[in-house]
Amino acid sequence: MAAAAGTVLRAIAGRSGIDCTAGPEHIRGRADRKIIIMNVTKAITLEGTIMSVLPGTMFRVALANDHLVLAHISGKMRKRFIRLTIGDRVKMEMSPYDTAKARIVYRL
Repeated sequence: MAAAAGTVLRAIAGRSGIDCTAGPEHIRGRADRKIIIMNVTKAITLEGTIMSVLPGTMFRVALANDHLVLAHISGKMRKRFIRLTIGDRVKMEMSPYDTAKARIVYRL
């Protein structure tokens, strides 16, 4: 009777993807998954000056090379209610894929 119960449990575990011979860290599927984290070093860090304030916490920022970039405030600056006005110098992060937009991360 006990052998039959063990066979039933192995059959159920086999269908569910659980390996009965190993511990919980060897559950099928979990060992194969990998978490991909975007490399933060890909972001370009720049400094600029706010030229105009736009609706929706968006800003037009001039870079040192006279290019204008559309920038929004980062979440931590929103959370801390950091105020930005025309003429403020800011530090921004820009994606290398879209150099027309940026995220303001620090007020200088």
